[in-house]
Amino acid sequence: MAIVKPFKGLRPPASIVEDLSCLPYDVMNREEAAQMANGKEVSLLHVTRSEIDCSDDTDIHSQKVYDKSVANFKMFQEKGWLVQDEEAKFYIYAQTMDGRTQYGIVGAASVDDYLNGVIKKHELTRKEKEEDRMIHVRINNANVEPVFFTYPAVKEIDDIVSDIVNNEPAEYDFTAEDGFGHHFWVVKDAETNRRIEQLFTDKVPYTYVADGHHRTAAAALVGKEKQDNNPNHKGNEEYNFFLAVHFPDSQLKIIDYNRVVKDLNGLSEDEFLSKIADNFTLSEPSNDIIKPDKLHEFSMYINGKWYKLNAKPGTYDNQDPIGVLDVTILSNLVLDEILGIKDLRTDKRIDFVGGIRGLAELAKRVDSGDMEVAFAMYPVSMQQLIDIADTGNIMPPKTTWFEPKLRSGMVIHKLD
Repeated sequence: MAIVKPFKGLRPPASIVEDLSCLPYDVMNREEAAQMANGKEVSLLHVTRSEIDCSDDTDIHSQKVYDKSVANFKMFQEKGWLVQDEEAKFYIYAQTMDGRTQYGIVGAASVDDYLNGVIKKHELTRKEKEEDRMIHVRINNANVEPVFFTYPAVKEIDDIVSDIVNNEPAEYDFTAEDGFGHHFWVVKDAETNRRIEQLFTDKVPYTYVADGHHRTAAAALVGKEKQDNNPNHKGNEEYNFFLAVHFPDSQLKIIDYNRVVKDLNGLSEDEFLSKIADNFTLSEPSNDIIKPDKLHEFSMYINGKWYKLNAKPGTYDNQDPIGVLDVTILSNLVLDEILGIKDLRTDKRIDFVGGIRGLAELAKRVDSGDMEVAFAMYPVSMQQLIDIADTGNIMPPKTTWFEPKLRSGMVIHKLD
């Protein structure tokens, strides 16, 4: 069963939380991070993307950048921009997008749960990205950024959250520059904190990494290092846990993750459409955007026209948790078989566009001449994600997109 514990959060005063909190380090490049932090001396990007405080020619993985992160993190605490709670507590972090709000429990997840498979994952990680975040955790001795988890919904946890958010004022409540709302409560009652911890232990057999696989791996591996290096290790030290926001699966919605391709692999447009028709039923071309509205339905944009594509029966396996995925169907029957794209992780002819940007972004990429053809897919369901994790399978690259992203800096977990 899952271990999720309260902890002594390191948090900003409410008066600066909007400027201090920021998007995760991995959804922006250096220039974008610098722009986001411009005029905000309290932005946590000075810690998570500290290269913005170094010269432009500085390697972002250099020791100078890591040292600057440590110095800035220390300075934030000395100036009172981050203050640690005196008692271990859970927190509630809610996000609002398009009128829909999802409520997560902020707690300390177990390193051992990750190592033993109680925390389940559905994506592969890359060692170089793990190591970068491991260095960041080591040098700051903290989980500065949270990871995004989900779990099978438990009614009593939902009821506790509902009671708090409906009857207590939020500690933080603001709308970020992207229009998404962020709301945060401190669970102050000691008995309620104990009950939440017990409910996870009693009612939640597994938790699942929804977003942030590299940060999760880095946090767990640093915790394991500390276990191995402590001759007096007992198992209750703070380094045995890491920062995660746990959302019930019933509240989450995965957004589509779409593809754009640079060329038709030497085919003419007519030849390409003819090959597509071998495995898909094509609609008549349209000037209007076509959005997939069911599983195994795709839309395609090429040469100023939109097409609806429906995979023909027999081209997929509904009994296979990987074979049933639309990303698998598209990869096998179009990207690989027709366009010659064998490895989505390394092939430079393909790019990926999160559904949050809208389908108009796909047309824009093609119309610009940067890309030749675009494909939109029906989003993966939460049940598909859980089925894949439960069966020990791995999703193809760039399959899930969660939005809103968790803001870093609402609360931080120190490892001592």
